[in-house]
Amino acid sequence: MNSQAHDTQTKDQHTKQEAQKTIIAMFDEIAKDYDKTNRILSLGIDISWRKDAVKKAYKARNTKDIERIVDVACGSGDMIKHWYSYALESSIVVREIIGIDPSQEMLKIAEKKLQAIDGSFAQIDANSRILEEDSRAKLESKKLDSSLALQLGEAKDLSTLESQSVDILSISYGLRNVLEYKQALREFARVLKPGGIVVVLDFFKNSSPSLIDRIIGTYTKHILPCIGYLISRNYAAYKYLPDSMESFITPDELALAFKEANLQPLEIKSYSAGISHLVLGQKPCEKVDKS
Repeated sequence: MNSQAHDTQTKDQHTKQEAQKTIIAMFDEIAKDYDKTNRILSLGIDISWRKDAVKKAYKARNTKDIERIVDVACGSGDMIKHWYSYALESSIVVREIIGIDPSQEMLKIAEKKLQAIDGSFAQIDANSRILEEDSRAKLESKKLDSSLALQLGEAKDLSTLESQSVDILSISYGLRNVLEYKQALREFARVLKPGGIVVVLDFFKNSSPSLIDRIIGTYTKHILPCIGYLISRNYAAYKYLPDSMESFITPDELALAFKEANLQPLEIKSYSAGISHLVLGQKPCEKVDKS
């Protein structure tokens, strides 16, 4: 690589890092009203999407004994609650559930939700970029024999997790916000066990919009930011949602990116007339050398 090309690459990398910091700061700003605003904007139907994704992932993993589930970009902790609840209802043993998010303020909201499960949840260390083992927010649930933990960190760098240590990894409405999403997918593949499941729920770009898609698009682009502003007083944050959808990829393109990261696509499912999609994948099982 010549000097000019290297300088350009370095500049592009710096620009991405600054843009990513801006996105994280935006979520810090809207954390307080995030859940209330989302429930109103989605009319609560996102709950059914999450529950279905969780059910499919547990079924795909096909075991009643799971060592570790990781929810990346966990935000306010909704998916952690769904992983926990379904395991409890289905008598599935889950030994550890970890939520990871780059927004300190969102983790504070998640902390409160986990305290509602069990009041012994510890404080998150606000001065630590990535929580150390001895200062992780943890609890031992009295209802489910499972350790719950929160960590401050980004999807593209899961260095606190050992390779091949995760049974199920989810990222719900967060991959769209990861500018280096291909690097994140490589990290997902690294930390997943062979046969481990990856769950991506998100609002994707629609390459062939129908009439219904156009109606939904009008709501998302013009009405949703106004409602978001009335609740959170942050128009830019909810204007970001439709903009990020338009600049994101399609579910089929994500499936191709899965393959590039050594993840095998299992299923693509559309929810509510294509408003949201689930892309389910699996890390291939290691081949046995018969020689």
